[in-house]
Amino acid sequence: MKKIIFFLLLIPFWAAAQEQNIQNFIVKENLSKNGKLAVVALDSLGNTNENIHGNYLFTINGFSQTLQFHEGVAVPNQKIESSTFVFFSHKNQQTSKGRLFYIYKSDSGLSPFAISGLMFLIIPAIVLGIAYMFKKVIMTAIALAIVFFLFNHSQGLDLSKIFESIFSSLKNLIG
Repeated sequence: MKKIIFFLLLIPFWAAAQEQNIQNFIVKENLSKNGKLAVVALDSLGNTNENIHGNYLFTINGFSQTLQFHEGVAVPNQKIESSTFVFFSHKNQQTSKGRLFYIYKSDSGLSPFAISGLMFLIIPAIVLGIAYMFKKVIMTAIALAIVFFLFNHSQGLDLSKIFESIFSSLKNLIG
């Protein structure tokens, strides 16, 4: 009888809680439509992982911020005032996940669009390929490239975020 009680007392020391890790996430408009975004933790099937609770460290546009998750959803404090680019990054013990979003603000609310970092390699390559095929339109291609980068910069996307998004997409593509 003493052995049984002894083993029952040791059970809590052997039991370990399963770690809650955010493997993937998406960004949506907050349900209250107050101009804020909601970060939603996803499971491997792409569904909301409602087991995620607690504080998790995210980097949003280069600034570290602790997000409080309840049933797989967290709301950052920043309110979106105008259309902009936002780069979300999260690093846990196993992996690192970074995603770039273009947040379009309209009268009906916020519309986040995920942007692959590979697009920053593909679009200029296509423009340069077309320009190379038609040397007479090289000035048009250069003008389009300048307009492309000016638009991105005016919406809050600088070169460091572009390169971080490209490297994150390549890393996710390879591994």
